[in-house]
Amino acid sequence: MSVAGARQSKAEQGPQAPSRLLLALESRAVFEWASFALAWPWLKRAPKGDGHPVLVLPGLVAGDSSTWPLRRFLEELGYVAYPWKLGVNFGPRGETVPKLLARVRNIHRKHGRKVSVIGWSLGGAMARSLGARMPDQVRNVVTLGSPVQPHPHATNAWKIFEAVSGWRSDDPELHEMAKASPLMPNTSIFSKADGIVSWRASLAPEAPHSENIEIAASHLGIGVNPLALWAIADRLSQPEGGWKPFEREGVLRWLLFRQPHQFRFAQLL
Repeated sequence: MSVAGARQSKAEQGPQAPSRLLLALESRAVFEWASFALAWPWLKRAPKGDGHPVLVLPGLVAGDSSTWPLRRFLEELGYVAYPWKLGVNFGPRGETVPKLLARVRNIHRKHGRKVSVIGWSLGGAMARSLGARMPDQVRNVVTLGSPVQPHPHATNAWKIFEAVSGWRSDDPELHEMAKASPLMPNTSIFSKADGIVSWRASLAPEAPHSENIEIAASHLGIGVNPLALWAIADRLSQPEGGWKPFEREGVLRWLLFRQPHQFRFAQLL
């Protein structure tokens, strides 16, 4: 087979899991967690919120402790931030989905306002599913390094997912749940240097209220990455019903927040 034919065959298979090199580079997440504290004075200058509730979902085999920095940041901006309170995220198994639907309804009922939902990794895929199923209760969906376009082996965690969730990664029912797109504003924040989830699988499908924001981040650190947090603040600060795409005006913003189609060296790794 020619080189061109091999590339075409690979493309037809869909997004591939990140390389072993990118996976090994996930250790840089330590620096992102450290940068959260160092960047705090700058982060406090991010766009403020209007006080609406925000539910934050953790990633695969992670719990609410992993999202505490993000929730602390949201509270600083004036939001009412909620943990998911379902223990460790083992995926949509057992009563997880019904309990998650009930949690959104309860938060919506308590505040009398729609709920924004933020999800990290697998939590982002679940957040999009919530948005698709609950248009009257969900206001905005933001995903962080999430496989928003389902493909069985587009991540380096699919074996772990199958082991803890009880689902096969190629299950048609799971695929249908995962590919549902929310109609409300939704933003995918991703990195082409992600060592766990293929960045191509993180691209949200084009739609009137859908967008993608690329930053430089690891998968294990994107939920505390200062650039991701600033982008989240910008997206949540928009008035309900007044959504506009993320603006990259100015040299600094253009350098820090890239368009998905712009080339980065990480694409070669």
